Amino acid sequence: MRRRRLALATWLVATTCCATVLTLPSTAEAAPSDAELAQRWAPVHYQDTADDKPTADYLSSVDFDGDWDTRNNQQSLSTHQDRLNATVYYSVVETGTHWFITYAYFHPRDWQPFGGHENDMEGVMEVVRKDGTPYGTLEAMISQAHNHYYSYIPRGGTWTEGRESIDGDLLTQPLEGNSHPTSFQEAKGHGTYRWDGEEFDGGDGIVYYPGAPGGPGEVPDSGNDRSVQYQLVDFFAPGGLWERRHDPVTYAEYGAFGGDDGKDNAAHTPWAWDDKDDGSDLQKGSIATDPAYLIDQYFDNKGDYSLEYTRNPYAE
Repeated sequence: MRRRRLALATWLVATTCCATVLTLPSTAEAAPSDAELAQRWAPVHYQDTADDKPTADYLSSVDFDGDWDTRNNQQSLSTHQDRLNATVYYSVVETGTHWFITYAYFHPRDWQPFGGHENDMEGVMEVVRKDGTPYGTLEAMISQAHNHYYSYIPRGGTWTEGRESIDGDLLTQPLEGNSHPTSFQEAKGHGTYRWDGEEFDGGDGIVYYPGAPGGPGEVPDSGNDRSVQYQLVDFFAPGGLWERRHDPVTYAEYGAFGGDDGKDNAAHTPWAWDDKDDGSDLQKGSIATDPAYLIDQYFDNKGDYSLEYTRNPYAE
């Protein structure tokens, strides 16, 4: 049975405006796994939906229709709506001082009036300081929307703007004893930003929560479902999206999903995301593959900060 949580806008605003990030007590246990880190910092995600085609705004897996052919996903959207199980993909990269956790939201279709295309993947990258507690402290988040990145820090954070401006406060929300960051996606085009604490435009939308580890994602009851659990899927899972990165059935080119409805091959994985105007030294995909350098350029006043990776699965 689906767990229901309070999701009234007034309650959310009251509980998400706190600047304090809660961390678990320090223990002598081994370092957390990628799955544990991703679960701990998984966003509470606010997905706006359109009245006429809300299912096109549901989160799903790339293979929701039972195959890895991305050129039939738009057609499958109308015939496999019962398989739109909420899914969020993730990866973890690590330096001596920080974890960089990328979360990617997939939709079978971008259906904005101009420039729509088959498949869509946008999302966020979180920066978590390794502070001696098991899961660290959240210090920043970058979101990706329409070939541009947006920068956020939690209220009370000490980081300041570097090459790029800071675009707002990162709100957090209590969830099962911990504080989780929040994110927001537009209807139709699915640009991703921080959640600003406001009600959905038009009053309808879906609130997605991280589900139990290993559990399945849920399909929303409607385009106005305020409690839907999503499953977390590692990009580097066996047989997953990274392992298939050279498969022409799924990809038209490196990091670009095949798609032949609307603009061809227009949806990208995080290792091909790009901000078009943040400098030629910040290469396409660096938000996932070289996040330490990107964050070093985007922010100042970071304190102890390492650029040397202790683990980077994209480089293995």
